Amino acid sequence: MSDSTMQESETKGVSRRSFITGTGSLLGAAAIVGHAPRAWAGVRAAAAPIGSGAHVPALVIGTGYGGSVAALRLAEAGVDVHMVEMGMAWDTPGADGKIFANTTRPDDRSFWLRTRTKQPLSNFLGFPLDKNVNCRTGILDAEEFGGITVYQGRGVGGGSLVNGGMAVTPRRENFGAILPTVNAAEMYATYYPRANSGLGVGTIDPAWFDSAACYQYARVGRKHAQRSGFPFLFVPAVYDWDYMKQEAAGTVPRSALDGEILYGNNHGKKSLQKTYIERIRATGRVIISPLHKVTTVTPAPGGGYTVLIDQLNTGGQTTVTKTVTADKVFFAAGSVGTSKLLVGLKATGALPLLNDEIGRGWGDNGNVMCGRANHLWDPTGKVQSSIPTGGIDNWDAGGAFAEIAPLPTGIETWASFYLSITKNPHRARFTWNAAAGKAELDWQTAWKQPSIDAAKTIFDKINRKEGTIYRTDLFGTYKIWGDHLTYHPLGGAVLDKATDNHGRLHGYSGLYVIDGALIPGNTSVNPFVTITALAERNIERIIATDL
Repeated sequence: MSDSTMQESETKGVSRRSFITGTGSLLGAAAIVGHAPRAWAGVRAAAAPIGSGAHVPALVIGTGYGGSVAALRLAEAGVDVHMVEMGMAWDTPGADGKIFANTTRPDDRSFWLRTRTKQPLSNFLGFPLDKNVNCRTGILDAEEFGGITVYQGRGVGGGSLVNGGMAVTPRRENFGAILPTVNAAEMYATYYPRANSGLGVGTIDPAWFDSAACYQYARVGRKHAQRSGFPFLFVPAVYDWDYMKQEAAGTVPRSALDGEILYGNNHGKKSLQKTYIERIRATGRVIISPLHKVTTVTPAPGGGYTVLIDQLNTGGQTTVTKTVTADKVFFAAGSVGTSKLLVGLKATGALPLLNDEIGRGWGDNGNVMCGRANHLWDPTGKVQSSIPTGGIDNWDAGGAFAEIAPLPTGIETWASFYLSITKNPHRARFTWNAAAGKAELDWQTAWKQPSIDAAKTIFDKINRKEGTIYRTDLFGTYKIWGDHLTYHPLGGAVLDKATDNHGRLHGYSGLYVIDGALIPGNTSVNPFVTITALAERNIERIIATDL
């Protein structure tokens, strides 16, 4: 990557919804220590959820990046908004006094309606990592399709609860391949800066990085990259870096330095709860109903839309089905959630005028993982921050950017671990299985091979230079590549195909897509800043012309 954006500094790179291993996990587990941290004050779900028979001017389905942007800007424009979220509020400590479970000790808070964990790294040092847990509406959904497992956040704040916090603006020269019908000059002059500001994006102090024990693993990764001729890049993140320095000094409860990431982060990470959603609540115009799942949207006889919503308990069972009407509906349930819902609504006749682009253009952002076994003179550290800060760039020459990721096991492993984002041309489609009554995805595991080949342009060269080998104990027995999953689902209701060029669904007035489903499969970097910026762009036009 060259010098374009990346927070308008030299901190260019890519990120993703990280993952942590060692004891097994992805990026997104966390545990608050005994008391609610300052930024959670006032972040409470509505005492009274939406009632059957209610009428709302704007209904937002989902509380992730796109949905939060839409709700905030609508409320600021004077529109009353109701947000429905399938997951929990995540505002109440459990029996251990913590809102989130720790990454190394998953429990019934950790996974969405599973009796056994499905951690991204299934093995470590020859031992399986998954364990039995009580079935509950936990924070991380490992949703399995025919050829891929898609990790998604469940709760108020969506994916921001469980990602690694790496907040990356794509290089401008790559933007045309990401969203070819969007004006790049407007995005880089207005909407990316607006998104970065709203998300609280910042970059680590390089001098502190060079001295902090918790980033020994990243410094080893930097050294190996540079000795093989690859540039190392600092990457922005949505973490409170002052808080992390205090963690290292031992003056505050540990969060990133306790490995929290896979199942939520209790202190330092600036999730949407602490940024956009905090501002949403301050407007007084938005109500959020957690544990509510939209099942049907149909045109209402008097105008607007009739929406059926199941209220869930923490076991995932429907306790009541509600019927509400909405003048406008914004689909923001994430790439997978929005795509599945729209495919079902078209196929079952609820919204038959949706066009044939619904469900198409879905991709995995080229995600693939691997580990390397270092020599004894290259220890990576017992304490590793769960927030990645740097990566290895070979995008132009090899089609890959590799995040130097943590393995916060609490023991020395001499291992380097990476998540690569790659140029992968394959796109899948959601279709409706009428017999099963559900949407299905036609992704093929073999489609990951271009991602593996791209990642190998980095790691084969480093291994040759360093005289090291790949780890084979992280994803099964003698398996090098984590090619079975994605943290970055994108597409399924692509901009200017399934919708117009600002997210209005074809065939219906007052229906919009405002999330990652609009982006056709790849952003070249971690996608959440682009999802946020695109939502900022689209809602500005919608408010100006449609309200």
